[in-house]
Order: sequence, then structure tokens, then C-alpha cells
Amino acid sequence: MLDKVKHIILVLSGKGGVGKSTVSTQTALALRENGLKVGLLDIDLCGPSVPYLLGLEQCEIYQCEDGWVPIYTDASKTLAVMSIGFLLKNRNDPIIWRGPKKTMMIKTFLNDVKWDDLDYLIIDTPPGTSDEHITVMECMRDVRCDGAIIVTTPQGVALDDVRKELTFCKKTGIRILGILENMSGFVCPSCSNCTNIFSSNGGAELAKLAGVPHLGTVPIDPRMGVLTGTTSSVLKEIPESNTATTFKNLIQKIVV
Repeated sequence: MLDKVKHIILVLSGKGGVGKSTVSTQTALALRENGLKVGLLDIDLCGPSVPYLLGLEQCEIYQCEDGWVPIYTDASKTLAVMSIGFLLKNRNDPIIWRGPKKTMMIKTFLNDVKWDDLDYLIIDTPPGTSDEHITVMECMRDVRCDGAIIVTTPQGVALDDVRKELTFCKKTGIRILGILENMSGFVCPSCSNCTNIFSSNGGAELAKLAGVPHLGTVPIDPRMGVLTGTTSSVLKEIPESNTATTFKNLIQKIVV
């Protein structure tokens, strides 16, 4: 039920643990801060982090005649969330499914969720280029997708896997909105200086090599940890931070 969704953006990475879910949630929250109605769909079936990041783990979804009803974060209904995490009784419960069952669940989330009118739908995907991603593309053949934000970290091993994701996007016809480098340095909580504890500028160099936009860098900032478990945007809570600047610029680049 994507007919009421104006714009769809995928968040991808060839590597796990690079912070796709954090980027997805903060992108959705930043869009909401800009007065837009946003949906956030978590299809990372084996590692659904979105309910935890937004403090919604105790919420339960239900079905109506028109399909699954997403969780709204407040009475304004400006942010709707759907995740398999809402179907789990415990955060530690694993999803032990073979490919066909995963495919069926993703098709259900893409076709049977009752989204109201949305300006943007952000889809948080699992790492890699496997069944889940192919299923997404098959379900969206008749739906206009604005493109994908590719998330990486500065380390060489992450960049190598992200190159595969770039190739996947080109082969499947997914427009690449750009590359965002996450965990780019550590912001000292005392002096606010940023130190490159890993390598640096890997995302920028990869974007240049691939001929796609570089969407900015997001450092490891301890203040971001305070936002975990809330629906607060970095734009509102720590507007002076480098992270807020990056997401502000990101929204300016992707909003059409």
C-alpha cells in the first residue's frame, strides 16, 4: 500500500554494523522536524533495531480491514513506524527463517501496511545484496523510488563491502543519492574536538571514485547516545553538533 507515499528512500550498506538504523531513524526524524509526514520501515528481519532506537519496543501492531497499522510516535501522526521487532515478545528472540519466509514477510511489509498520506518513506534494509534486497526491488517495480543512501564507515574493510553495494545498485537500476560516512572520528565530550580513531575520508574518496555525491560525515558523538530510546531529532537536541549539521545538509540534498 505505497500509493499514498510520495517519495521512497532506501538506506543500504554492504557491511553490517555501520549504523544504517541510526542513519535511518535520524533521517526520518530530521524530515519530520522539517514539517514533513514520514514513515520508517525496518526490514532488517534478523536485526530490527528501530523499535529500540525510538523507544517503541513495548508497542504492539495490529491488523485492520485495510492491512497492518503502523505505530505512530505521537498524536500528530507525523512519524509512522513498522518493524518485525513489534512482533517479537523479547528483544533477544532470534528470527530463524529460511529465505522464502523472509521474502514473504518483506512482501507483507511493503504491500500490506496501511500507510496514510506520507511525504517520505525511509526503508532501513539489512546489510548485503541478498534475497531481502532483491525482494524489495521486485515489490517496487511499479513504485517510484527516489534512490538510496549508502552508509559506510572509514575503514577499508567496510569500504570494500560498500563497493559491492554500489555495484548492486547500478545493476538493479537503483539511483544512488550519495554516500554517508558514519563513525568518522570521535567527538570528545569535554572539549568537543574530533579525533580520527579510525582512518578518515574513506567515504569521500569512495564517492569520488564511484562518481556519486558525498553526503557528509557523522562522527561518534557520546551525546547521540542520550537520544537512544527517544523520538528526539539531533537537529533539535544538539543543533550545534557536527552530526546535526550533516543531517541538516543531507535533508537539503534529498528533499525535492
